[in-house]
Amino acid sequence: MKSELKHREISSTLLAEILAGKYGTSGRLQSEAQLVRRFGVSRPTVARALRDLQDQGLVMRRAGSGTFVRSRTPAATPARQLALLIPGFRSTEIFELICGELASLARAHDYSLIWGGAGPADTTSDLSHQHALELVSQLLERQVMGVFFAPFEGQSESSNQVIVQRFREAGIPLVLLDRDLGPFPTRCDHDVIGIDNFTAGFVLAQHLIELGCKKVVFMARPYSAATVDARIAGVREALVRHDIPLLPDWLRIGDPEDAKWVRSWSTGKRPDAVVCANDLTAAQLLRTLEKNGVDVPQQLRVVGFDDAKYATLVSVPLTTIHQPCKDIATTAFQALIERIREPTLPPRSMLLTPRLVVRESCGAQLE
Repeated sequence: MKSELKHREISSTLLAEILAGKYGTSGRLQSEAQLVRRFGVSRPTVARALRDLQDQGLVMRRAGSGTFVRSRTPAATPARQLALLIPGFRSTEIFELICGELASLARAHDYSLIWGGAGPADTTSDLSHQHALELVSQLLERQVMGVFFAPFEGQSESSNQVIVQRFREAGIPLVLLDRDLGPFPTRCDHDVIGIDNFTAGFVLAQHLIELGCKKVVFMARPYSAATVDARIAGVREALVRHDIPLLPDWLRIGDPEDAKWVRSWSTGKRPDAVVCANDLTAAQLLRTLEKNGVDVPQQLRVVGFDDAKYATLVSVPLTTIHQPCKDIATTAFQALIERIREPTLPPRSMLLTPRLVVRESCGAQLE
């Protein structure tokens, strides 16, 4: 694995363990030498991963003693506690960046921030529904002022509603990160902070159309989040706006790592381009297409969504939509503070403007 990916993997793993409370009351992480042996990497790679966590204000390094989880602003009173509830923390890179920025903002404004997002520290799973409900109970007991909540994806609307209702009954305001509670285009009565996914889908499809694509399909995994439905709607709108007929099977729902399934529609009369629900799906599709002998972008153009770090490290760098994680965090923090101060504000959707990032996978350089 490339060193850039490896140091990101280490910092992400350590952050998930911090969220899960693995380091207990001492807060002491493993030494650099132990981390070198654990991850099988060089000392500079480990040092860079720890520096990432230090830059986010999550750990502090004491000369001669080691690296420790930074305390949650001990001077803060319970009345100045905020909380993160991120069930899908491990599912996408953007939450790591958003949460790190929220932690920095909380410290800068003298709030403590309680983290809750990863599953047990000895697993690679995300937060389960049961664990999420247990965390809700803990947050209610601690009388937090407000909560940043990224709802469960897929067929989990009932779990999301239970969580929201418990905070509502306690009078604790919520700000939703990235997505709404229900399917697109429905809206709940809570503030939602994220990117304008409909416009983003439109922008991606428009870009492909301008490159001459006439047969565009959208690919996603089953039970994707409502944000993916918004992206699908945006792609559809762009095609309709340009009088380009939708292919009968233009929406492809499946596993991008299933070589047989991908081969069934990417050979022969293949589409011109594939818009993927996110960069992870796109990266997995690129690998499968390569195994199947399909050349990207010469034979098939592929675009993603998120602008994850590895978008530039895959075999063909991905054209994608950039997620402005710092701006999302800043907007969400301001929204929650305003909501705490003025609970009667009407529900707001604060959707940031998407930005297209053009790289090789769309074939722009071929034109």
